[in-house]
Amino acid sequence: MKVFEEKKGNIFKLLSEAISEGIIIVNEKQEIVASNGAANTMFGYEDNELLGRDLNLLIPKDYHKSHRGHFNNFIEHSDRRQMGHGRDLYGLRKDGTKFPVEAGLNPFQIYENAYVMALVSDITVRKQQESEIRELNANLEDKITERTQALENTVAQMQEEVEKRRAAENKLKESLQKERELNELKTKFLSMVSHEFKTPLSGIHTSTTLIGKYTKEEQQDKRDKHLKTIKAKVKYLDNILNDFLSIERLQTGKTVYKFSTFPLSKVVNEVIYDANMMLKDGQRIEYPQDIDDITLEFDEKILELILTNLINNAIKYSSEGDVIEVKAKASEKELNIQVKDEGMGIPEKEQKYIFNRYFRAENALLNAGTGIGLNIIKSHLENLGGQIVFNSKEGEGSTFMVTLPIKVK
Repeated sequence: MKVFEEKKGNIFKLLSEAISEGIIIVNEKQEIVASNGAANTMFGYEDNELLGRDLNLLIPKDYHKSHRGHFNNFIEHSDRRQMGHGRDLYGLRKDGTKFPVEAGLNPFQIYENAYVMALVSDITVRKQQESEIRELNANLEDKITERTQALENTVAQMQEEVEKRRAAENKLKESLQKERELNELKTKFLSMVSHEFKTPLSGIHTSTTLIGKYTKEEQQDKRDKHLKTIKAKVKYLDNILNDFLSIERLQTGKTVYKFSTFPLSKVVNEVIYDANMMLKDGQRIEYPQDIDDITLEFDEKILELILTNLINNAIKYSSEGDVIEVKAKASEKELNIQVKDEGMGIPEKEQKYIFNRYFRAENALLNAGTGIGLNIIKSHLENLGGQIVFNSKEGEGSTFMVTLPIKVK
């Protein structure tokens, strides 16, 4: 060390004081053999105060153990390198304060003695700036995240609002459509009621007036004819009123079914007996065969309503002299009833609407009818686990098939 100081001291002093970085030179024992003014100032020591001192004096105690191992490894494989690559390095001032440093190591030899020169920079300002930048970046990321979240929330709220408005718009359109349909139904209903009640009431009034003119005993057959007309018209009106009541109950959910066990023949006989009063000239109803042993548990009034509507329709839409055929067949679990006519039939393009309320096919508009009978039948059957289907050809007639359970569960 003495040799180094004597021979190289002036040269080292001249060169080292010309740069701003701190220079510290140590021997193999990690003893400080030289330092420049920048290094002394950086670590808080006077000139020459560090000479001969152990390098650990400038290193925080937490790093002493690891530093010695790194230094010995560096001496064995000496080459120029950046010290502490990938790690944070700290120096220790005379007053005990730590500060971040950056050091480049350069090994060299003089007179067969190995030395290491460390070029040390105080990077406190840079670390503070880096910290501030990291903090700014973190704050910026937080703000970006916060604003992104706010934007996403705003977009979500807008989408939700759009969906609500779309739903409200669809609901309004649906309400308007239902209102239009309701107004159309009301118009059809008023027109239908006016026509369907006016015609039979006019017939009843006419027959009642004529009966009064037949006072003689031998005119009894004429009185009977008009009485039959009155009964038929009253029965027709009664059926219409029953249909209206059924619709009202179905719409309001007030329909109450009363189940009982009864023979099928009882209902069939009553319905066909009443229907005979409505037959046109030459028409006849072909009675179903082998039904005397068929018994079912069902709502008797609903079955009567179903058969009455189907048979009356068959009479109404058939010509004079036509045959209305009624068939019935029972299995263990269900009853199948078929009503077939030879009437005008249903146009193919209108068959899909036949069960709609108040619908009447174009070729049937001149015939009396409300357009609600088939709708009522279908609704009752669906409620009771049954179904109704049909096949028809315009000009050749229609066949309606009803399936219902022998016993309602």
